[in-house]
Amino acid sequence: MSEVKSEKKWYVVRSVSGKENKIKEYIESEIKRLSLQKDIEQILVPTEKVIQIRNGKKISKERVFIPGYIMVQANLTGEIPHIIKSVNGVIGFLGEVKGGDPVPLRQSEVNRLLGKVDELSVQDESVNIPFTIGETIKVIDGPFNGFNGTVEKIFEEKRKLEVMVKIFGRKTPLELSFMQVEKV
Repeated sequence: MSEVKSEKKWYVVRSVSGKENKIKEYIESEIKRLSLQKDIEQILVPTEKVIQIRNGKKISKERVFIPGYIMVQANLTGEIPHIIKSVNGVIGFLGEVKGGDPVPLRQSEVNRLLGKVDELSVQDESVNIPFTIGETIKVIDGPFNGFNGTVEKIFEEKRKLEVMVKIFGRKTPLELSFMQVEKV
């Protein structure tokens, strides 16, 4: 009887939120310790690059974009689901019926999630224009922190907005960078 090489499927492991990377490392070291690398293709924590302003400086940071979830591409046979579930911080598999088998993701879901991962890694530091004219925003940095305003103009090349803010009952135009405001 020829051995059927089964296709490794993607599963979603639910984990303690905020500890995804640590748990991914635990799973990887457990798989290595038990020499089960042939059954586990890859383990991913879907992340996105975010740019934050700290003390006036732009800081690029990786952030988990689906907190509490880790993607595992594996051939879940025998003890493997049990081994993964027994890793500290793992809650279980997504879509699993009590006592049932973990449910693999559909290819369309995998493509969407991985597409998002690739799209985010390909996307360079340029931030798309997340604002529209007439939209209400909140100032989150600078002397007018906490004020709400309306987007009047968008200066794409300068990455700035002209925002109308009501100060002491009067509308005042402010020029703010994309980083100084957020959607309300």
